[in-house]
Amino acid sequence: MKEFTAECAGAGRLEAMRSEVASLPGSPERPNEDWAAAALPASGSGGTVVLLDGVTPPAGDDGCVHTVPWFTARLGGALTELSGSRRDMPLSEILSLAIRRAADAHRDTCDLSHVRTPQATVVLVRWDEASVEHLVLSDSALLLEAPDGTVRAVLDDRLDRMPDEVRRSLEATDRLRNREGGFFTAAADPAVADRAVTGTTPRAEVRALAALTDGASRWVELFGAGDWADCFGVLREEGPAGLLRRVRALESADARAGGAHRWKLHDDATAVYAELSDH
Repeated sequence: MKEFTAECAGAGRLEAMRSEVASLPGSPERPNEDWAAAALPASGSGGTVVLLDGVTPPAGDDGCVHTVPWFTARLGGALTELSGSRRDMPLSEILSLAIRRAADAHRDTCDLSHVRTPQATVVLVRWDEASVEHLVLSDSALLLEAPDGTVRAVLDDRLDRMPDEVRRSLEATDRLRNREGGFFTAAADPAVADRAVTGTTPRAEVRALAALTDGASRWVELFGAGDWADCFGVLREEGPAGLLRRVRALESADARAGGAHRWKLHDDATAVYAELSDH
C-alpha cells in the first residue's frame, strides 16, 4: 500500500489531501496486470487519479510481443502525464492521445488490429478548485463521496449487460469487444475514447473518491457484502488494503463452499482512495 499526503493552498485556505493505493495479484505465478497512480501536487489544489485493469488474453494469442503490464504501464504513464500537463484538454481527448502514444510504441512490431491486442479498462479523474472531471471505460468503478456522506457510483455497465453465456465464452466476447452493440476497452484505436462515460461535478460536491478494478469491486458486485456506500466506508476506515483483505477472505470462503460465486478464485485487485480535502 502506498500513501501520499500533501498540504495545498487553495481558495484562501490550507487543504490536506491524502491518497492511498493498494494492489494484489490474482496469482503469485502471474504478474499483476492492474496499474494505478495518484498525482497530488505539492502546490495548488488539483490532482489526478488513474486506474487501469489490463485484459488477460489467452497465452500467446494477442498478436503482440509485449506483455499486458508493458501496455498498462505505458498507457497509465501517458494518462498521468497528460492529465496534469494538458489541463486544456478534456479527459476523452487525453485518453485518445494516450492510446495513440501507447499504440505508436509497438505498432512496428505487433499486430494492433488483433481483437485481443493488449488493452485495459480505464478510470481517470482530474480535479481543481472548481470541478472534478471523470472518465470511466469498461468495468472498473469510480465512487464519488459528497460532503454529506452520499456515495455515487459512476459505472460503464455495457459489459455487465451482456448475457452470462456471452461473457463466459471467449469467442462470443471477442465478437462484441470494441464493437457497436458490445463493450469497449482502451486498446489501439484512439476513437474508443468517445465511448467512455464522462462527466463533471462541482468540486464542492466531492469530499473524497475511490477507483476500483473489478477484482476489488467484487466485494459489492459479486459477493454483495454491502452497497457502494458501505464499500466507501470500508475504504475510509480500513484503507484500500483493508478492502482487498476482505475480498480475498470472501473469495477463500466461497472456494471452500464450492465456488458458486466466481469463475476464478482470485483476480488482480486494485483500489485507490483519495480525500480531496478535510471537512
